[in-house]
Amino acid sequence: MRLKKLLFPVVFAVVCFSCKKDEEGDKGPKIRPVTGSSSRFINKIFEYSPAPGQFIGESTGTPEGANSIVGTRSGLVSLGAYGGYIVFGFDHSILNQTGADLAIYGNPIPEPKAWSEPGVVMVSQDENGNGLPDDNWYELAGSAYVSPVTIRNYKITYYNPKGISRVAWKDSKGQTGAVEINAFHDHSYYPSFAANQDSLTFEGTLLVPTFGEQDGIYVNQALVWGYADNYSTDDTKDPYAKNQYNSFDLSWAIDKNGVPVTLKAIDFVKVYTGQNSVGSDIMGEVSTEIGGAADLNMK
Repeated sequence: MRLKKLLFPVVFAVVCFSCKKDEEGDKGPKIRPVTGSSSRFINKIFEYSPAPGQFIGESTGTPEGANSIVGTRSGLVSLGAYGGYIVFGFDHSILNQTGADLAIYGNPIPEPKAWSEPGVVMVSQDENGNGLPDDNWYELAGSAYVSPVTIRNYKITYYNPKGISRVAWKDSKGQTGAVEINAFHDHSYYPSFAANQDSLTFEGTLLVPTFGEQDGIYVNQALVWGYADNYSTDDTKDPYAKNQYNSFDLSWAIDKNGVPVTLKAIDFVKVYTGQNSVGSDIMGEVSTEIGGAADLNMK
């Protein structure tokens, strides 16, 4: 009888400790599992905020154009000049497994007519469980992140021209310039969602410009790896085809201070144009274009 009295507190303490451990293990973002009806592809666009650009207001630069990349990648959307972005999600959480986890489709062109428009990719977990992309964002650090010419915490402000005219800008480095009108897209380049705003500001990581001329052809060279709409030979399949993509490993995630973070899974993806390049009077500004995205862990 005395032994039972002694054992009871010990067993009770062990059970309580085990319950506490279970409760602690349940803390953190909930992972939304893959089900029988889950799709590999984007199921929702949460936000489309393009920067000024030659395609903005045309079919690939409208909310309808953004929604065309939901599902089986039937469309293409332009993000405009530096900073313009899109935020999307899936009907399940994408797990961080061995190797590449996420594919983002684009339309880069290989050499000799090299034309890539690198987009920076960020990811987020639904930490507060409300189903909205309002939690912490983490950049997937690509090959240029460690470059000494990459600029972090860069900001650019575009000024509303209130008509069909070049869109002037000023950045956090004190530099000025403009998104120029070209003969092929003669309309207002300023986004309609900001038509009543005098200016529009974007911020993020600024990638090194790669625009130039090669054998009499305007080109925008690709970065090595880790960016959307970027011709990487490790990722891109069938030039000019709809199944070309760039792959991303969630283990590349870093916080705003550049410190690596470990993510078990992600729920939201943000892509923004990473270069601030004038381009040319023929090619126009460099503007990342997205044709969809997919969970590479789903077969």
